[in-house]
Amino acid sequence: MLSFIMLIGISAITLAQTDEEAVRATANDYIEGTSNGDIPRIKRAFTETAALYGVNPDGSMRYIPIAKYVTYFKPNVKNDRRGKIVAVDIVNNAANVKIEILSQGWKYTDFLLLLKLKEGWKIINKSYTRVKAN
Repeated sequence: MLSFIMLIGISAITLAQTDEEAVRATANDYIEGTSNGDIPRIKRAFTETAALYGVNPDGSMRYIPIAKYVTYFKPNVKNDRRGKIVAVDIVNNAANVKIEILSQGWKYTDFLLLLKLKEGWKIINKSYTRVKAN
C-alpha cells in the first residue's frame, strides 16, 4: 500500500514537472521566435485569438491582436532582444509566466497567461510594460 501511495506521489511530481517543462517550452517559443524572426515559432506559442495589452502614453489601454503583432517581425531576421523567464506559476490547466526582455535600451516585463488546451500549452494573453534599461 505504501508503495502505491509513493507511486502516485511520484506520478504527480512527474506530471507537474512535465507541465512546467511544457509551459517553459511555450514561453521559449515566444522568446526565441521574436528574437530570431521565427514566425512559425511565434504563432505556435499563441492561440489565434490571443492579444497583447499594454498602456499608451495617455493612459489608455493598448490592444494588439496576435495577427498584427506577428507582422512586427521580419521572417528569419534576428532582433536585438534578449529574454529570460523570471517566474512560472501553474495551477491545473492555467499558468502565468513572467518574462523580462532587454531590447534597444528598454527592459520589457511581459506577463503571459497560458491555458493547457488539447493541442498543448498556449499563450492566450500577454500584458506588458517597459522601462528604460539601466
